[in-house]
Amino acid sequence: MPTSLPVTVAVAEQNDVPIQIRTIGNVEAYSTVLVKTRVEGELSHVYFKEGQEVKKGDLLFMIDSRPFKALLRQFEANLARDTAQMKKAEADVRRYEELLKSGVVSKQEYDQYRTNFEALSATVRADEAAVVNAKLQLGYCHIRSPINGRIGRIEVNQGNIVKDIDTILVTINQTKPIYVTFFLPEQELSEVRRHMAQKDLKVEAIVPNDEMNPAAGKLTFINNEVNKSTGTILLKALFANEDESLWPRQFVNVALTLTIQYDAVVIPSRAIQIGQEGHYVFVVRSDFTVESRPVVLGNRFHQETVITKGLRPGEKVVIDGQFQLAHGSKVEIKNNTEPLAQNGGMDR
Repeated sequence: MPTSLPVTVAVAEQNDVPIQIRTIGNVEAYSTVLVKTRVEGELSHVYFKEGQEVKKGDLLFMIDSRPFKALLRQFEANLARDTAQMKKAEADVRRYEELLKSGVVSKQEYDQYRTNFEALSATVRADEAAVVNAKLQLGYCHIRSPINGRIGRIEVNQGNIVKDIDTILVTINQTKPIYVTFFLPEQELSEVRRHMAQKDLKVEAIVPNDEMNPAAGKLTFINNEVNKSTGTILLKALFANEDESLWPRQFVNVALTLTIQYDAVVIPSRAIQIGQEGHYVFVVRSDFTVESRPVVLGNRFHQETVITKGLRPGEKVVIDGQFQLAHGSKVEIKNNTEPLAQNGGMDR
């Protein structure tokens, strides 16, 4: 009686399998702001800690406002002085207008007072503009966050003198939501666009060493041209990222789901052998002998492969111990044949 050879087997399952394109992606902030000062002065206060989350409108920095307050008071005083002079000149114009009608003064004298009034009116308008600008400059001393986001490293510490426009104080990255960018070969473009026209396409971002908790988003952007040098095209997916599991400039594995293959027969990829005539598997028959059966492979995902031809759901295939087998070998099954766990998608 021939000796039974020990093997490990798995059961071919019938599942609905997502068809996916898998690649590498890069996380990008939804928006990035380089915070700069618009006035020159001493950085008198910093109101946040590095790495802190901030809201739009939160006060970040304070520039020493005393010089700007003094300048504002000066312009306001100039405005008050010139306004008083303008009002007196206006009264003089009205008085001389009456005197001109009575023939007491000449037209030349009246014109002189009229010109003086108009000049003072222009001076007052210039003073008003100077006051408005001084208030604006004073307001620039309060530097606030223009977006919701997370603060980076402080580039200029309290006590330093900063110059307008030139100096970056800190960078804010908006991480809720966040983008993941990735590239696909141009050959995939037509199919991606076809499926995208029918429905929103789900995109998963898998952080290395955290494969069990992929972040879910959707495809939102396909670039308007193919990169000639690489033959690839840029795509973007948007993620809510409320838990901030994705971080700007992080590399992630990306799975773009195009469609669902229904009732697919799935087996572990390690069951598949390759010979001179193509791919085959060892199928365990009811009498515990094995049959070498050719199969046609479909899509793959991680450790599993779709079999498009050659297997039926429920059949047992050898996944360990094939090296010692031949067609008709007697085997002993060493494991429980639990159904396969569905992994959620197949690679194209």
